[in-house]
Amino acid sequence: MQLGHFQTDIGVFLASAVALRVLTPPRAGYIFRYMAKYNIGETGMRDLLAITKALADENRLRAIALLRGRELCLCQIIEVLGLAPSTVSKHMSILHQARLVESRKEGRWAYFRLAEDDAPSEALQALELVLASLKQDKQGKADQQQLKAVLKIEPEELCRMQANCRC
Repeated sequence: MQLGHFQTDIGVFLASAVALRVLTPPRAGYIFRYMAKYNIGETGMRDLLAITKALADENRLRAIALLRGRELCLCQIIEVLGLAPSTVSKHMSILHQARLVESRKEGRWAYFRLAEDDAPSEALQALELVLASLKQDKQGKADQQQLKAVLKIEPEELCRMQANCRC
């Protein structure tokens, strides 16, 4: 079997991960065979890595759950998550780069929503899995209750309440 440059790089990466005991040999072999079978090239691997990295943080998962079925202003997400505006902005940027969320600016307001049908299939599948997994989560239920209260406040008022908000 002739290996391409990218496949050689992935092989070296997987071997290193096994040596560092991050992956077991069978798991590394499975990943390599899966990539070869489905012809996942460099671009597909980058997309997959971006998605998995984006989903590797509890606060980003919480933000995804908040966006289920609606578009929210950054200030609304900040209020529910209870994090600093810069932190939430960075989280949303990571989700956007992984193409899990879409954003739009309207004046000084930044709005986010879950990726729609034109997003890569990997992103849509990841969103489906995350949303199904978080349906019964305690924190997710608490966040949804808090969101109900936040949605009663006008975004402009909410932004004024958050002294350092830049949305």
